[in-house]
Amino acid sequence: MNDLKKIDTHGHIFGIALNYKCLYETLKTQFNQKPYIKEPIKPVLFIKTPNTRNHSGAVVVKQAGDVLQAGPSLGIVIGKSTSRVQESDATDHIAGYVVVNELSLPEDSYYRPAIKAKCQDGFCALGDVVAREQVADVKHLELRVLVNGELKQTGNTSNWLRTPEQIIAEISDYMPLNEGDIILTGTPLGRVDLQAGDVVRIEIDQVGAVENTIQEQGV
Repeated sequence: MNDLKKIDTHGHIFGIALNYKCLYETLKTQFNQKPYIKEPIKPVLFIKTPNTRNHSGAVVVKQAGDVLQAGPSLGIVIGKSTSRVQESDATDHIAGYVVVNELSLPEDSYYRPAIKAKCQDGFCALGDVVAREQVADVKHLELRVLVNGELKQTGNTSNWLRTPEQIIAEISDYMPLNEGDIILTGTPLGRVDLQAGDVVRIEIDQVGAVENTIQEQGV
């Protein structure tokens, strides 16, 4: 079993923009219109830059006038370097999982997620890592968003378009992944708007929770 003290989470953070069937289905018509013309074939990736890193108990600052949304996501923690890994071997490259609040401004384009929307300070709150072996069935985990103690959104990893193994195989086919990298497996349909003073909590069965308070700047 992996030793939690040795699981590195200090690598790059990548996200999958469209990995829940419920969200994807609502956008299918849009994808088949200009400028897209066709639906995405490969995972749509974005990056959470180092300044976005945050942790449970910390403050998240939104700018006055911006709409800030919670983003419940399960993070895959890469345990060893991967390059052109087969799906059948991908599990061996997973060290653990982590609860993530992938905070974002509303998005206009899922094909090209905007840096401004995704990469503001503190916009990626990470919980404590849980070793892979401690999660019984990663493909059937419920996600919950609570704001000020009230349940606002739910989702389930059974609604994924791609499993962690499929994601690792597809990404590593063209881009190496390294120990400590984290891949966010997407957010379900129905992001929740957050206001100044809100306490937002993301929970995922068997993995844990991350909780943050929203503050507003520039009033």
